[in-house]
Amino acid sequence: MNLDSTIASNSTVTQKATWLLSGQVKEDEPVRNVRIDATPFTVGRCVGLSLTISNPSVSSLHAELTLPDGRLVVRDLESTNGTFVNGVRIVHPCQLKHGDLVQFAQMVFRVGLESQDRQTKTIQGDAADRALALIQFDKLMTERAVVTHVQPIVEINSQSTIGYEILGRSRLFGLTSPEAMFTAAAVLDLEAELSRILRYEGILHASHLPGNPLLFFNTHPSEMVEPGLLEFSLRELRELAPDTQIVLEIHERAVADLAQMRELHAALTSMNILLAYDDFGAGQARLVELVEVPPAYLKFDLKLVQNIQHATSERQRMLSSLVQMVRELGIAPLAEGVETNAEHEICRQMGFQFAQGFLYGRPALPKDYLPGRPGAES
Repeated sequence: MNLDSTIASNSTVTQKATWLLSGQVKEDEPVRNVRIDATPFTVGRCVGLSLTISNPSVSSLHAELTLPDGRLVVRDLESTNGTFVNGVRIVHPCQLKHGDLVQFAQMVFRVGLESQDRQTKTIQGDAADRALALIQFDKLMTERAVVTHVQPIVEINSQSTIGYEILGRSRLFGLTSPEAMFTAAAVLDLEAELSRILRYEGILHASHLPGNPLLFFNTHPSEMVEPGLLEFSLRELRELAPDTQIVLEIHERAVADLAQMRELHAALTSMNILLAYDDFGAGQARLVELVEVPPAYLKFDLKLVQNIQHATSERQRMLSSLVQMVRELGIAPLAEGVETNAEHEICRQMGFQFAQGFLYGRPALPKDYLPGRPGAES
């Protein structure tokens, strides 16, 4: 990238603007905005620089940013692992624009312009978000930089915890939510592999929870395309934790091929893994599959449960009838998304056996649900 040609193609930025770098200085810290308030603005691993990044991939004195006439220019200082702009390693100084991604070795930041005239406080741009996610996704997969969270599942009458849903998160800037992770995975056709890694890391970090609770693991619909790979992943889990009680959740929309589901159900039974259908009622409620391939648990979608106390009597009767039908089939109904005592009480009266939601506990690190920790049962 040539600095002169880059500058010529961009309009001059006024002095009334403040440039920002948005990102993580440490991978276990939240994203923050760093103002470019000096020129030169030095970046590296050494203490005392304008921006110190405590990551071994970053050189002691890695790069510098300058502000000629209000423009923002980055220059690599012969770093070991390089400085990148929008994924391309730079050799010469390069002018940065609002929304660009600048990467110091493995650490990625988004460039933003905080204008005093426009009061632009946030850094936006769908294209930049997608580029950032793809840059970070490789790191997520190669380093397995996922963070396991768990959310309690309770027996509805006693509200005692019987298990936890295993949830995958990430601290990587641009990939903090499951939606962001799977959106990036979809571009590379790696949803199934990401799902496998989330389960693997989940059982490593959650299988030590006291009382040998049920652990509910999610699947991605793409895994139903090649169920053999899913079975391999599940056998991997069973070998890691032979005594852990495992429940596999499959979204109701993925339950399409009855013959395939029968084969999967048989494989699960051979591995002593239970089956749950997730988000029942979110789309097409597949009642036939409940009879032909009955799960151990049926998780009713939160849209059916939330504010049920304010629903019409007809809707309440409909939900109550579904719950009773499920119980008559020998399937345990589980209410998702319970957030209030009123919702809990209505669900209990309807015959739900189990429940999950913020009322009983929010997603948190497994250690936060150890005895004596906040959020753990007393």
